[in-house]
Amino acid sequence: MANISLRGLDDPTLSRIKTNARRRKVSVNRLIVETLREHYSAATRQFDDLDALAGSWSKAESAAFESAVAPFSEIDAALWPGSAKAKVRSRLAAKRRSSP
Repeated sequence: MANISLRGLDDPTLSRIKTNARRRKVSVNRLIVETLREHYSAATRQFDDLDALAGSWSKAESAAFESAVAPFSEIDAALWPGSAKAKVRSRLAAKRRSSP
């Protein structure tokens, strides 16, 4: 296992590292190693986006998803009296529901 020296670290950054290590109850070295592993190890890198799904749905799956989430775009105009945006959005949502 390799050893490295870290030079040029400013005091405020070192202070934040030490505080974070104390809060997590680990050594400064362990915190730095874990942080480097998180950011640079390809094996442990986790993605939280949906890129893997892009283009993988069939038309039927896509249509099912669209119909399942359609109610989330509806706005109850009664909850937003006098709001021009709500009125426009309500009309747009109604238009989407009525179009094929």
